Amino acid sequence: MYFCCMKKLIVFASGSGTNMERIAEWCAADGRVRIELVVCNKAGAGVIDRARKAGIPVEMIDKKSFYQSDIFLKKLLKLNPDLIVLAGFLWLIPPALIEAFASRIINIHPALLPSYGGKGMYGMRVHEAVVAAGEKISGITIHLVNQNYDEGDILFQATVVLEPDETPGSLVQKIHSLEYRHYPEVIEHLLFG
Repeated sequence: MYFCCMKKLIVFASGSGTNMERIAEWCAADGRVRIELVVCNKAGAGVIDRARKAGIPVEMIDKKSFYQSDIFLKKLLKLNPDLIVLAGFLWLIPPALIEAFASRIINIHPALLPSYGGKGMYGMRVHEAVVAAGEKISGITIHLVNQNYDEGDILFQATVVLEPDETPGSLVQKIHSLEYRHYPEVIEHLLFG
C-alpha cells in the first residue's frame, strides 16, 4: 500500500530495541508510517540488529556530536520527521533539538510519572524501586520531551496491578505488555488524530 503523504518517524534507542521492533511492526501493518532512521548511542545494543533486520538504517552517535555540534541536528532537520520517538534512549535531549522539534518528541517511561522518574531511573531500576516501595499499581507514561528527564507533559498513562508476590522480573513483563500495546496507539493518535 502506498500513500503519497507517508508519515516519518525517527526512533532513538539505547537498549534491546523491543519497543522499536513493535513500532516497526505496527508501521509495516499500517502502511501510512515508516521509521526513517534509528539513532543509537550504545555500541552493541540489541536495537542495532533489530533495526537492520527490519531494513531500517541506523545512525550511531557520540556525546560530542550530539551535544556540541549542530551536524546531527541538521541531519534530522533534513529528514524532517513527523515525530521523534524515544524508546529506551538514556541521554537527555539537547535544547536545540527540543526547540527544533517542539511538541514532536515523545518518550515512554516504565512507571506512572511523576513518581519513579528522573535521572538514573530507567529499566529494572524503576521496577526494583516500585516493588521495594510496596506499590499496589504501576504502569507506563508516554510524555512529551522537554529539557528535564521525565518532566514533559503527560500524554497517556496505563496501569497494572502488582500482586502481593510481585518481583521486579515479573513486573517488567507486565510493563512490556503495556508498552508494546499502547506506544503504537499513541503514535497513531499523534500522527493522525
